[in-house]
Amino acid sequence: MGGMEERTQALRAIPLFASLDETDLAEIADLLIDRKFPKGSVIFEDGSSGDYMYVIRTGEVKITKMSEDGREKILEILGEGEFFGEMSLLDREPRSASVKTTRACTLLALSRQDFIALLRRNPDISLDVIRELTRRLRETDEQIRGLLFERVEGRTRRLLRRRASEAVEGRPDRRATPPITHQQLADLVGTSRETITRVIKELKDEGWLDQEGKRYLIPVSED
Repeated sequence: MGGMEERTQALRAIPLFASLDETDLAEIADLLIDRKFPKGSVIFEDGSSGDYMYVIRTGEVKITKMSEDGREKILEILGEGEFFGEMSLLDREPRSASVKTTRACTLLALSRQDFIALLRRNPDISLDVIRELTRRLRETDEQIRGLLFERVEGRTRRLLRRRASEAVEGRPDRRATPPITHQQLADLVGTSRETITRVIKELKDEGWLDQEGKRYLIPVSED
């Protein structure tokens, strides 16, 4: 990465290090290890031990996790100036996800010992790391809420299919459930009445579900 001045200038462009003074910046620049990876490289695998955190100087990476059915789920895509791998340094647990390059990358690696020393000496950097971890936690919460909603929607569809056995006059394409309230549906599905109300609205908006009084009408052709 060239001389020391070029290294410190490059670091100053990275938000995590922007608050450091020249002395600290030069010290960190001396500690960082340059690592280059071509596109499609694995930086580390889920479950491996973690001794380094990484800052992306150039390029892009994807943070991934394998689902139970063996599919790769992308949790995050990170680009220039962003960092990853810090969790294993903080809690000494194995890596919680895999990281792969989606473009050729130049990464700056910082060891656990140096990272912890940096946090202890620089409250501003500690706060920046905390803010970024909080942002990622909020995003994870949103993903979880979305996944839970999808699962509730799937359970609601299955329950209504099972209960819909009555013919509907003038609607040969539909069959009806016995009368059922939102609260009863919520109890049967195992969720809140508010969530069921949202699910019912979504299913109606997409045209899958109709309603007559307290009876729900679903397509006959559904499996």
